[in-house]
Amino acid sequence: MSTELLPPVAPDVLAAAVEQLSARLRKKLDAAISGCADRASATADGTVEVHFGEDATVTLRPGPSGTVANAEQAVCTCLLAPRCLHRAAALGAAPIVGGEDSVGGEDDSGTSGAVDPGTASDPGTGPEEPAPDTPATGVAATVVKPAALTEAQVQAATALWDAAAEALSAGVTAGGAVVQAELLRAAHTARLAGLPRAEGAALRVVRSLRAARERSQGQSLADLTGAFRELLAGAALLASGQAGPEAAGSVRRTYEQGGSLRVYGLCREPVLSATGYGGVTTHLVGSDGAGYTVSDVRPGGLARVKGAGSASVALGGAVLDHAGLARGGLRIVGATVSADGRLGAGRGVGATPMRGVDWSEEPAVALFVRPVREAMAAVLADGASGTGGPVRAAPSLLGCDVEVIGAVGDSAVVRVAGEGPLLRLRPAHPHPELPHAANLRRIAEHPGLVLRVLGRPDLDRAATLRPLAVGPVPGASATLRLPDAWKGRADLGYDRLQGEHFPRETTGPADRGPVTAGPDPLAEAPLWRVRRLLETGVAGGRRAVAEAGRGTDAASLSARLTRAELGAAAHLAQALTTEAGRRPRNTFGRLTDPSADAYARAWLASAVHLAAAERSLVAASWS
Repeated sequence: MSTELLPPVAPDVLAAAVEQLSARLRKKLDAAISGCADRASATADGTVEVHFGEDATVTLRPGPSGTVANAEQAVCTCLLAPRCLHRAAALGAAPIVGGEDSVGGEDDSGTSGAVDPGTASDPGTGPEEPAPDTPATGVAATVVKPAALTEAQVQAATALWDAAAEALSAGVTAGGAVVQAELLRAAHTARLAGLPRAEGAALRVVRSLRAARERSQGQSLADLTGAFRELLAGAALLASGQAGPEAAGSVRRTYEQGGSLRVYGLCREPVLSATGYGGVTTHLVGSDGAGYTVSDVRPGGLARVKGAGSASVALGGAVLDHAGLARGGLRIVGATVSADGRLGAGRGVGATPMRGVDWSEEPAVALFVRPVREAMAAVLADGASGTGGPVRAAPSLLGCDVEVIGAVGDSAVVRVAGEGPLLRLRPAHPHPELPHAANLRRIAEHPGLVLRVLGRPDLDRAATLRPLAVGPVPGASATLRLPDAWKGRADLGYDRLQGEHFPRETTGPADRGPVTAGPDPLAEAPLWRVRRLLETGVAGGRRAVAEAGRGTDAASLSARLTRAELGAAAHLAQALTTEAGRRPRNTFGRLTDPSADAYARAWLASAVHLAAAERSLVAASWS
């Protein structure tokens, strides 16, 4: 179902429309939503009309921000309006706005509302679009954090937990518009209570539920499972009343004065969001070795991504574009820096271009001389795992020198220099119009080639790196030969490697035999059975988990986990299936405990343990 014509709708508007429906109409809501987008038509004044036969037409009049932000902007001509099925269906078919992934807050430094690239390497898991109230350039807001969570915040988090537990219990099959509306209402309450991080997690679940029910391309059950885990973990922490004020998040991204900085370009990373935003993030390193970024992400698709790679950098009047900054440097006076290293562009910021540094020079070389095991341990210590927290941040960049072994599937297999571990290089973004995959295929065609790689560790796969840029290894003969204009590095998302960039001969053995990617502890461990059980619950709801707990499958699951010395995983999986099947009823057949609270806690305990166990196996694969 395409929703391109329908304007985005505020969560509270949709939730209120569904709440006004009678029980009889609510049962018909999902069927009514399914055909709305096909009946939508745009008018000359910017409104959108959805026709339901001859006597009913819903008109959506978005405001200046382009969204339907209040109930008066959605009207129906039928006699039951506004408590009618037509109006609720039209609103339910429209995209949801607000509560984006910028959990650190919106940009308060005048960086034009750029979003963090986050985990944009996979479709459907990329960054969300910035909220419509992005501040004007040069504004530097200060967010005063409360000393502790208020009673209203705890109550809002409790309501969000209850709604999320019911949505998990229903699963994708029963998680229709009514269940989603309850989540949206709870998300809106969380926003009013000052919990934007929890609101964003709830809206990610709603969007993923919609995509799963519509079977949208790029939507995976694993993504929805992770979204549920993050939402439930964050809501449980907030509802306990023991969370610190940082768990609430902030609506706006806060920037602090960074004084004078000297930063040097490392590479560019294309950002293509599944929600219709595109652009570029340029990664920089400071003279002290700290990492920084400059982002330019706005509404737009692939064309926006390609154009942003050579667009001007909006930072302190600098005359560089992103391509030049990725290979050059800046001297910044009056710098403003966010907690995650993003550079702001306020009025008091001044920037002067200067010569960049090669990857073999300080401070960039420090990224490549550190042992990969030590570097990976630092990435995990930075809190990028998100196993139990409300938000998962993008992992830090990791660099190393490698020798190409060959190709396995869509991955290039390499070995870290100095008899290091085997790594899989996978495309940072699989979009066919971006050159990531094509560049990796060319690299894999040259066994024995040595090169310097800079990328993001994939925290969900064993020994896997998502390379953003590559360069030659100093002093090596069988290495890349890049043009002088590229200044010793190739951005895999923008530059295209050609045959002339590779040496004519490599120093590798002529016959290496079959190429293998090395051991995969994640695939070898029986934890995949727990993952399948959790995803079964997300897809089919509580009833599906209860069915999976009956018969020989449950006994086999417990036995295999116990033999692999994964007793905790076995105990938690058994507790989950037991709780899923516990539905006590009275003499009249009515449920005596209809709450999904205990089931959600059992599911969350197993999910958090699984994420931690898998992360430990991923860390071990890098040694």
